[in-house]
Amino acid sequence: MTYDFDGIIPRRGSNSIKWDGAEDDGVLPMWVADMDFRAVPAVTEALRRRVEHGIFGYTRVPDTYYDAVTGWFGRRHGWKIEKDWIIYTTGVVPALSAIIRAMTSPGDKVLIQGPVYNCFYSTVRNNGCETVSSSLIYGDRTYRMDFEDLERKASDPAVKLMLLCNPHNPAGRVWTREELTRLGRICLRHGITVISDEIHCELTCPGYTYTPFASICEDFQRHSVTCCSPSKSFNIAGLQIANIVCQDVTLRKRIEASVRTNEIGNVNPFGVDAAIAAYNEGEEWLLQLMEYIKGNYDYMVDFCREHLPDFPVTILEGTYLAWMDCNCLGMTSESLEKALLREAKLWLNAGTMYGPEGEGFMRWNLACPRANVEEGLRRFSGFTTSRYRSR
Repeated sequence: MTYDFDGIIPRRGSNSIKWDGAEDDGVLPMWVADMDFRAVPAVTEALRRRVEHGIFGYTRVPDTYYDAVTGWFGRRHGWKIEKDWIIYTTGVVPALSAIIRAMTSPGDKVLIQGPVYNCFYSTVRNNGCETVSSSLIYGDRTYRMDFEDLERKASDPAVKLMLLCNPHNPAGRVWTREELTRLGRICLRHGITVISDEIHCELTCPGYTYTPFASICEDFQRHSVTCCSPSKSFNIAGLQIANIVCQDVTLRKRIEASVRTNEIGNVNPFGVDAAIAAYNEGEEWLLQLMEYIKGNYDYMVDFCREHLPDFPVTILEGTYLAWMDCNCLGMTSESLEKALLREAKLWLNAGTMYGPEGEGFMRWNLACPRANVEEGLRRFSGFTTSRYRSR
């Protein structure tokens, strides 16, 4: 079956954060990370059956849910997960918070690699801990890990955890097995547990391979916790379903207690049914989706090469989030976000959302019909021409 990703589906008026968050109906939102595509038909059909039943009481998570999760990761990624390792929850961000609370004390430090997903900062801060960034190194339109700096930062005995973003948001990197192995060995040497946020794991561009951190070796699996969800890959974030995967039984019990304390373990029947359908029947849709997003990215790169040569876009290996270098404008990312919204009616994410290393960059969401990508780039180009190129 061939799926249509070109169709424009009106979202304004549906209480969408992305589309209804702007006061002006003329704004084109290419910011928050959800897609403007309908979910895979198998998900829609599963939800329709649930709605037609007409009763939406408290739900139990059936064995078919665990079978779908373990089957998917086994087939797609060669990672054998046991049912008992899985703790279901309402989302990856609540999961991160519960894990941090279970494994740290106020004042402890948590290692990150900026620029990185903004909720890493807030979840660490909300649990009374401090982030320590081993900044990624930018060059030649991509990012790489600074392993020497990572080793120095990890040697601080106050650092208890490392939050890994795999694949990386917003840098668009799909970390290689070699990179992850080197990172894991550093953390093992210093007694640091790796908490790997792998919510974007299915969103890999053709030619790149996602490696689950915990799948690399037994030591990594025993000294890590993985957070994953079908929400980004299948555009079902609003259904609030995610998983914590933890092999070590002692650590898992601490996390389970934290999940109960934070009251984030009561999932809804729609999320359960949608996840089962996505994992069991959504693979072909996902493959076509990533081909389409790669096409959007290629269009953006070609457009920038011809019309915006001073605005390089990082190489996209994974996610649907393009990272544009806008330093040539001499504006702060926050000022640029506001000016684009006000003058071009284009809503992008300021790079500083993702830490100080993001200054001068903007994040674009390419999970939308090609026509929206074209229009967004036209607006951006017109903005830069009228306000800055004429100087």
